[in-house]
Amino acid sequence: MLEEKLNLDKLKSHLWESANILRGSIDSSDYKQYIFGMLFLKRLSDVFEEERERIREEDGEDFVDKPLFYDFYVPEKARWEHISSVTEDIGATLNKAFEALEEENPTLEGVLVSIDFNDKERLPDTVLDGLIQHFSEYSLGNQDLEDPDLLGRAYEYLIDKFADDAGKKGGEFYTPQEVVKLLVKIADPQPNHRIYDPCCGSGGMLIYSAENLREKGYDTSEITLYGQEKNLNTWAICKMNMLLHGHYDAQIAKGDTMIDPEFTEGGSLQQFDRVLANPMWNQKRWHKEELKDSEPFGRFKYGYPPKNKADWAWIQHMLASTTVTGQVGVVFDNGVLFRSRSEGKIRKKVLQDDLVEAVIALPANLFANTSSPGCILILNKDKAQERKDKVIFIYAEEDYEELSNQNKLRAEDIEKIVNAYQEYEDREKYCRVVDLEEIERNDFNLNVPRYVDTTEPEEPVDINQVLGELDQLEQEYQEIDSKVDGYLGELGYDA
Repeated sequence: MLEEKLNLDKLKSHLWESANILRGSIDSSDYKQYIFGMLFLKRLSDVFEEERERIREEDGEDFVDKPLFYDFYVPEKARWEHISSVTEDIGATLNKAFEALEEENPTLEGVLVSIDFNDKERLPDTVLDGLIQHFSEYSLGNQDLEDPDLLGRAYEYLIDKFADDAGKKGGEFYTPQEVVKLLVKIADPQPNHRIYDPCCGSGGMLIYSAENLREKGYDTSEITLYGQEKNLNTWAICKMNMLLHGHYDAQIAKGDTMIDPEFTEGGSLQQFDRVLANPMWNQKRWHKEELKDSEPFGRFKYGYPPKNKADWAWIQHMLASTTVTGQVGVVFDNGVLFRSRSEGKIRKKVLQDDLVEAVIALPANLFANTSSPGCILILNKDKAQERKDKVIFIYAEEDYEELSNQNKLRAEDIEKIVNAYQEYEDREKYCRVVDLEEIERNDFNLNVPRYVDTTEPEEPVDINQVLGELDQLEQEYQEIDSKVDGYLGELGYDA
């Protein structure tokens, strides 16, 4: 072990190297569950050993093996000292370690046992031994980290890298950090707020909501986090993400929010101060027919969107889950702004109820699973008086950094959008505050270029200069024509 404290750059490099150990054994889209599981196991074991030593010094040997004294009690078969000593059937050993951890810690139920290391064809002992020896190089206990949130930040880095490495599959569980930060900064969660993401993926919206509070000087315990995710592997990643960031009381539910929302109370949906999400775009098979037959929560008062596009179903669920003074922030593709028929009717009613506060057009190619430009919709049930019956349209499509595979919002791009939203004033060729009457005249179409003039002015034409150029061209033409006639005469042709 190195005695110097581990910093973020070193930890990032160390964790990404663990992916290289797995290359060739499994698909890159599957790296995350194994590396996250190993990282989580090592972290729990190292913190446990650290706490064990403290308890031994402060309370005595009789107390070191009492689970009540630990946030997470690590049984002997799950301790790193035992795992790193095994040379055969390593996959089975890891699986048993995860099972033992869940048995001792109900908070971890279902988080770890979904990861199966006992597949010798894909993960032979040589590969797993290499992975374990690699993770043994550093201690991940609190006293060995330069920053107490180092593991959480490194975890976000891995999620980002895995999304990029997995290509389109990565977009299923990950929203680019910059888009998440933008949405959270606009929503601006406050102390005592309840934050909810109905399709939370790896939990970025929730993590950054707490981080936004920290940046303002508050304790992150002053915010409560709720999320639901139907993909079990992604749900487990989200749970680990919350725990590694220290959000032990975050409530992350399993299941399909559309057909079975978990956060209910007395037969009604629980209410949250901020509801933030990036749902699957144009989701098919969202249980429209079942919900039309039986929808006990009254979520779809504005109507039912098409069975192959759940966008406005998600927006209505989010609105129904928001307090009377709350806000919704949601990321979708641009079709949600202008598609007609049932979606157009829903959009019209939502606008007529004066719920839409901002529409933000994002650059193309920001997301791992599509090159399409997305948009952000901000809906507010408690608009300030000066914003009532108005919507601000922000054209942010041109401001980004172009990377090799993907575009990225820079810090200055995020700040520019947030400032425009907060100031709520017109800026030439960038944003415009529009009355609902004008939106109605446009048949409730919310496509941003319809309201923000982004065309470049044509250069003024100097008529005298153009006429002079035409005269010059005419003169050159006559000279050439005269030469051609001379050549034809020399050849005996009658010009």
